[in-house]
Amino acid sequence: MIHPSALVDEDARIGEGVRIGPFSIIGPGVEIGDGCDIASHVVISRNTRLGKNNRVYQYASVGEDPQDKKYAGEETWLEIGDDNVIREFATINRGTAQDKGATRIGNDNLLMAYTHVAHDCVLGDHTILANAASLGGHVQIQDWAILGGFSMVHQFTRIGAHSFAAMGSAIGKDVPPFVMVSGSPAEPRGINAEGLKRRGFDATAIKLLKDAYRILYRSGIRLEEAQQKIEALCAGQSRLGILPEFLRNPARSIIR
Repeated sequence: MIHPSALVDEDARIGEGVRIGPFSIIGPGVEIGDGCDIASHVVISRNTRLGKNNRVYQYASVGEDPQDKKYAGEETWLEIGDDNVIREFATINRGTAQDKGATRIGNDNLLMAYTHVAHDCVLGDHTILANAASLGGHVQIQDWAILGGFSMVHQFTRIGAHSFAAMGSAIGKDVPPFVMVSGSPAEPRGINAEGLKRRGFDATAIKLLKDAYRILYRSGIRLEEAQQKIEALCAGQSRLGILPEFLRNPARSIIR
């Protein structure tokens, strides 16, 4: 199922049932898992591992060198899990030696057209990057987070699980789990209640999260005190524990 016009490096490893479309280029050190569908004119540059049942649309650039002036040709990697969809003109770069040497994308993610995932980013599972959303280097996107179209995320920033960024958000600080943000610079706008309902969070959990939001953003108390109150509020709520855990380990401080 490899089109005659496709160029596949002899060092690449191709799984069962893989389709590679016309004029696509598969470079050295690339591994493509079973059931993947690689459309026409896709470039998977080098040292990229794709799991099973991924779909990569035409003109995507996957596994290219990092856009980092410190990069000097070191062997680095891009690791992609299963069941991801990578749409037209998306660009995903490998990692750098200055970090862990790999960019990592989990399972069941949707990267829409013109999205950019820079070097050393880590994406969890079930995330959505809408059209032209762009991540700087070393960004972490946790499970179920959604970035609206044309959102921008500063390097080294974390986007918490189940959070939501509206179209055109310019994010320069960490976004806590469950929180909605918008604007340039992005500001907190409330809890992502609708998204949580769709994922099975009950009314009690959503109420507790709204209480936590008020503590964090409406009480006027110092962040350290807010963290302590949220720890107590979420105690015994296993699905909510990711919020106090996130607040204990800030990377670029949080949007506040």
